[in-house]
Amino acid sequence: MNVLVANLMVDNYFKFLNNLDINSKEALIAKLTNSLDSKTKTKALDFSSCFGEWEDSRTAEEIVFDLRKDRVNQLECEEF
Repeated sequence: MNVLVANLMVDNYFKFLNNLDINSKEALIAKLTNSLDSKTKTKALDFSSCFGEWEDSRTAEEIVFDLRKDRVNQLECEEF
Protein backbone atom coordinates (compact mmCIF):
# COMPACT_ATOMS: atom_id res chain seq x y z
CA MET A 1 0.00 0.00 0.00
CA ASN A 2 1.26 3.44 -0.86
CA VAL A 3 2.66 5.27 2.19
CA LEU A 4 0.68 8.41 1.37
CA VAL A 5 -2.56 6.46 1.16
CA ALA A 6 -1.75 4.62 4.39
CA ASN A 7 -1.07 7.88 6.22
CA LEU A 8 -4.30 9.36 4.90
CA MET A 9 -6.21 6.32 6.15
CA VAL A 10 -4.58 6.58 9.58
CA ASP A 11 -5.49 10.27 9.80
CA ASN A 12 -9.10 9.54 8.84
CA TYR A 13 -9.36 6.71 11.38
CA PHE A 14 -7.87 8.96 14.07
CA LYS A 15 -10.44 11.69 13.40
CA PHE A 16 -13.19 9.13 13.84
CA LEU A 17 -11.70 7.34 16.87
CA ASN A 18 -10.67 10.51 18.70
CA ASN A 19 -14.25 10.95 19.90
CA LEU A 20 -14.30 7.61 21.76
CA ASP A 21 -14.34 7.48 25.55
CA ILE A 22 -11.18 6.49 27.43
CA ASN A 23 -12.28 2.88 28.05
CA SER A 24 -12.99 2.31 24.37
CA LYS A 25 -9.65 3.83 23.42
CA GLU A 26 -7.82 1.57 25.89
CA ALA A 27 -9.62 -1.50 24.52
CA LEU A 28 -8.72 -0.45 20.99
CA ILE A 29 -5.07 0.05 21.97
CA ALA A 30 -5.01 -3.43 23.52
CA LYS A 31 -6.47 -5.01 20.37
CA LEU A 32 -4.06 -3.14 18.10
CA THR A 33 -1.14 -4.12 20.30
CA ASN A 34 -2.20 -7.77 20.20
CA SER A 35 -2.52 -7.60 16.42
CA LEU A 36 1.16 -6.63 16.21
CA ASP A 37 2.21 -9.83 17.96
CA SER A 38 3.90 -12.12 15.48
CA LYS A 39 1.94 -15.10 16.79
CA THR A 40 -1.40 -13.57 15.84
CA LYS A 41 -0.41 -12.50 12.34
CA THR A 42 -2.51 -14.24 9.75
CA LYS A 43 -1.35 -15.36 6.36
CA ALA A 44 -2.29 -12.93 3.61
CA LEU A 45 -5.23 -14.24 1.67
CA ASP A 46 -4.95 -14.76 -2.03
CA PHE A 47 -7.86 -13.19 -3.93
CA SER A 48 -8.51 -16.44 -5.76
CA SER A 49 -9.04 -18.20 -2.42
CA CYS A 50 -12.40 -16.43 -2.19
CA PHE A 51 -13.74 -18.66 -4.92
CA GLY A 52 -14.01 -22.40 -5.43
CA GLU A 53 -11.66 -24.24 -7.70
CA TRP A 54 -12.73 -25.29 -11.14
CA GLU A 55 -12.98 -29.05 -11.07
CA ASP A 56 -13.12 -30.77 -14.42
CA SER A 57 -11.50 -33.84 -15.88
CA ARG A 58 -11.53 -32.44 -19.41
CA THR A 59 -8.55 -30.78 -21.04
CA ALA A 60 -8.63 -27.11 -21.95
CA GLU A 61 -9.09 -28.01 -25.60
CA GLU A 62 -12.09 -30.19 -24.77
CA ILE A 63 -13.70 -27.43 -22.73
CA VAL A 64 -13.21 -24.90 -25.54
CA PHE A 65 -14.63 -27.37 -28.06
CA ASP A 66 -17.73 -27.95 -25.89
CA LEU A 67 -18.26 -24.21 -25.42
CA ARG A 68 -18.06 -23.55 -29.15
CA LYS A 69 -20.29 -26.55 -29.92
CA ASP A 70 -23.02 -25.29 -27.56
CA ARG A 71 -23.16 -21.76 -28.98
CA VAL A 72 -26.48 -20.72 -30.43
CA ASN A 73 -26.49 -18.36 -33.38
CA GLN A 74 -29.76 -16.62 -34.08
CA LEU A 75 -30.04 -15.46 -37.65
CA GLU A 76 -33.34 -13.67 -37.06
CA CYS A 77 -33.30 -10.21 -35.55
CA GLU A 78 -36.04 -9.26 -33.12
CA GLU A 79 -38.12 -6.25 -34.05
CA PHE A 80 -38.85 -3.52 -31.54
